[in-house]
Amino acid sequence: MQLFGSDSSPYARRIRLFIALHKLDIEYIHLDIFSVQGRAKLIEHNPARKIPFLVNGDIQVSDSNVIFRYLTTQYALPTLTWWQENQLTNINACNDSLVEILISQRSGLDTNSDVLFFNLQRERIREVLTDLNEQCVKNEFLDCQYLQISLYCLLDWIIFRDLTDLNLFAALLHFHKNQNERVGVQESDPRT
Repeated sequence: MQLFGSDSSPYARRIRLFIALHKLDIEYIHLDIFSVQGRAKLIEHNPARKIPFLVNGDIQVSDSNVIFRYLTTQYALPTLTWWQENQLTNINACNDSLVEILISQRSGLDTNSDVLFFNLQRERIREVLTDLNEQCVKNEFLDCQYLQISLYCLLDWIIFRDLTDLNLFAALLHFHKNQNERVGVQESDPRT
């Protein structure tokens, strides 16, 4: 099996940390999706043009959530409860909004302008982080390794990209600090 992703992608990183946690024999391949060769590989394997994607022989699996489910099935690993699935949906929603903000900034748009699209993204980010600040201390959250990994990758990516101020979220900052020693964190750090 091969996992293709970008070293700076929080979605690819969460799968990399999940693989490291369970010591799965899956090769990680960094893909520069902005190079000609990387773009061609991405288009060949994922018409949505998103990373990560996993290749297992003739099987291609796209999207970190689907890859997670595929790996839990392949290796008989624990799945998520419905409550945990909802928390993962919130993490993904926040991450998606932050990606939209980052792409807009890189496109030269004023993401602080008072327009509906940016207002909705900022509102979603704020509300989801507020909710996750409360949820990340609950046992059902802390009992789920994949939720912890996904939240850590989101928070570390926010800090790495300097996308929003996390100082209002003490529980999230404490959570992030406690996760820094997790298996695979240093090896997958996008700063290196």
